[in-house]
Amino acid sequence: MDPESARFIGAGLACLGMGLAGIGVGTIFGNFLSGAMRNPSAAPGQFTNLVLGFALTEALGIFSLAVALILLFVPLQF
Repeated sequence: MDPESARFIGAGLACLGMGLAGIGVGTIFGNFLSGAMRNPSAAPGQFTNLVLGFALTEALGIFSLAVALILLFVPLQF
């Protein structure tokens, strides 16, 4: 396989992480809202967990973006 085409395949696979992070953020907020509607008095106690889960999930998406950009724009060294 050509190294250039392998870079593009790797960058495309790294971009999957961004989409999956978006799905994860939606799941986190959806479950929080579902629990908050079921038991509104417990919602403030779970807000810290919501923010922590959002931050970690979003960080993984940003890391996958960084990997994709590195694969695309850093020159190959042979």
